Amino acid sequence: MNSKKMSVLLSSIMLCGIVAGCSQKTTEAPKDAPATAATAQTTSKPKETVKLKFFTGKVETVDLINTMIEKFNSENPGIVVEQEYQKDASNVIKVKFASGDIPDITTVVEQDYIDQGKYLDLSTEAFWSRVLPAIKELSTDVKTGKQFRIATNVTTAGIFYNKKIFSELGLNEALTWNDFKTNLQTIKDKKPDVAPIFIAGRESWTLGHFIEFLPHGIIKQTQGVNGSRKAFINNESDKLAFDAENGSIDTFAKRLLELKSAGLMNGDALTATYDNQKEAFATGKAAMISQGMWVLGDLLKINPNMQNDIGFSPYPSIQDGTKPVVLSADDSRYAITSQSKHPAEAKKFLEFLIKPENLKTYSEFLKSPPAFTDVSADWGPLKEQVSQALKTGVNIPFTDTPSGFSGDDAGRMVQDLLAGKYAKTVDFAKAYQTAWDKAWKATHK
Repeated sequence: MNSKKMSVLLSSIMLCGIVAGCSQKTTEAPKDAPATAATAQTTSKPKETVKLKFFTGKVETVDLINTMIEKFNSENPGIVVEQEYQKDASNVIKVKFASGDIPDITTVVEQDYIDQGKYLDLSTEAFWSRVLPAIKELSTDVKTGKQFRIATNVTTAGIFYNKKIFSELGLNEALTWNDFKTNLQTIKDKKPDVAPIFIAGRESWTLGHFIEFLPHGIIKQTQGVNGSRKAFINNESDKLAFDAENGSIDTFAKRLLELKSAGLMNGDALTATYDNQKEAFATGKAAMISQGMWVLGDLLKINPNMQNDIGFSPYPSIQDGTKPVVLSADDSRYAITSQSKHPAEAKKFLEFLIKPENLKTYSEFLKSPPAFTDVSADWGPLKEQVSQALKTGVNIPFTDTPSGFSGDDAGRMVQDLLAGKYAKTVDFAKAYQTAWDKAWKATHK
């Protein structure tokens, strides 16, 4: 929605408010006319309860958000928010848009849907003055310069490692691929009961993250943050070069299969779940995992005594001539759909979520720093290590993928790679290019 329409909407809302206020005054019963007032009250229609649909794919926060929704509902009679979580939310929302079962507010924000006008323009909202400038920049649509989403937190992702195991074996954080493999091999040789790196391959999103952070990380550091965002969004094939032999995707496939063939990952990498991964790391049965800061809360639930033993480092460079990378991005994004029948109530719920006291609770629960300048939260024990990792590695954002090619879709391709579907790694790279192009062209006819 453009600013003109937003002005009209706000004017309409204000007008409705004025009219509603006037109506309340005109229907107020004069003290000396009880019979007339009683008649008016009995004929007035009861105000209907507004039901807001909140759609999310963020599994870690489902319980917390339910608690916050309960509080919001109790404080706002006449509005009832209902949360729906879907594991493969990026694909499910596509069905929802097509079928008309459209949520009012969602954590799923895709560029294609921005292009199609499916989200409300939030550019003129007052809360932007409270948001970190870097997060506002990442929240800005590169095509229109407007903001259709707001993020509540900053998140990072990299390699979590067991500091006890590293200290015992004399290992240091690895910033190159050779050093990374050497660390893994040392762990395998010296501690055969420990998985050098534990992969949760049954959860396709975890494998999709490998694509986002490793091969896409090469593109992001080569093209820069905004340059790479434009390349992904506009499918600039000369800059992406997904199908190139020895390109970023081909190189990633080779590196992953190197680990598998050398036995440097858990033997059940294709069937292990996210819960298996967290349990293995928190109990010392895995030395390293690839995850984001969102995992920290669960790790400390499993083993509260581990907080001083968790290390965090950037991903090593997987291609000669490139640098290690670490995700530094906007997290917990919210958008209001433009087809919502209750945009005013949806904004009210959004404003509730970003109240400083609620953001503090959210940040401390998620162990993720807030994206708002007026929130002070004790978000976790890795503050200093994350700060150091951000200085060591190139900071990269999430990838803007076509709506028909989610992280889960990319992850399922990596499952096939690990299962031996592709005769050559460059075949995987070409298949990736084909899948990406197909999804992009489906929405750019």
